[in-house]
Amino acid sequence: MTFRFGVVAATARTGAEWVATAQQAEKLGYDSLLVPDTVHTLSPFAALAAAAASTSRLRLGTYVLSAPNRAPGLVAWETRSLQLLSGGRFELGIGGGRPGAEQDAAMLGAEFGTPRERLRRVADTIRAVREGPECPPILVAASKPGMLRLAAEQADIVALGLPPQSSEEELAGMVARLRDFGGSPEVHVNVAAVAVTADAIPEWVGRMVGADPRPMAAAGGIGFLLGEPGEIAEKLRRRRADLGISYIGVNGMFMEQFAPVITALREGGNG
Repeated sequence: MTFRFGVVAATARTGAEWVATAQQAEKLGYDSLLVPDTVHTLSPFAALAAAAASTSRLRLGTYVLSAPNRAPGLVAWETRSLQLLSGGRFELGIGGGRPGAEQDAAMLGAEFGTPRERLRRVADTIRAVREGPECPPILVAASKPGMLRLAAEQADIVALGLPPQSSEEELAGMVARLRDFGGSPEVHVNVAAVAVTADAIPEWVGRMVGADPRPMAAAGGIGFLLGEPGEIAEKLRRRRADLGISYIGVNGMFMEQFAPVITALREGGNG
C-alpha cells in the first residue's frame, strides 16, 4: 500500500500565483492538487484546468464537490472535459455537502435537500460519471453510515469526514465502520496544520477549524501532525499499518513544512 500525498488549496491573488502553487506542489513531490467547492474560493473545475495546463505529473481533484450544487449530467460533462484536458489526471471528489454548504447552495440557486436526497444525488452523480468514457477515480467524502456504505460500495477513495480534533480512537472507529460495509477503497485523511509543536501552529488556523487549534493539536487531534519530519513519518507509517490509511491531504499553507515528511517516507522505502 503506497502512500499518496495531496495539497489542498483553494485561493490565489492572481492567476500566476495559482499556477505557481500547482507547480510548487508538483516540484515538492506531492501526488495531487485538491480544490474545495465553496463560493468563497476558486471554482474547482476552472482552477484545476489551469493547474492541468501548467503541470505534467500532478493529479487533480475536487475536494469535494457539494452534490446539491450541480446536476449529475453537468458533473459528468465537466468530468469528461477535465479528464481529457489533463491527459487522464483528474480525480472526482464528491460528497453531500460540508457544514455551511446549505448557504452556498442557496447562493447558487440550488436546492440543498434532505440528507436522504443528498445521498441519492451523490449516487446519481457517480452513476452519470461512470457511464462516460475514461471514468476517473472517484472519491466520496463520508462520515455518516449511509454515505460510508455508499462509499464502500461505489468509491475508489474515501475521505473520512472527521473533525480535526477527533482522537485516534475515533479515527479507528470510523475506519472499522467503513470496512464493515465491505470493499477496499483507498482511505484519505486531511491535515489542517503541520508543526514541530502545538504552540508553533499559527493562530489563523483557528479560522479554518473553528476554535483555537493549539489545544486540539496538543490533545492529539488527528487533523494536526506534530514533530520533526521523521517522527511524523513514523506516525503515518503506524496509521497505514494499523488502519490502512495511505492518502494524506495537507493544507496548502503547510505544503513546504510537510515536504520533508514525503522525502523521509520515500527515502525509507515506505512511500
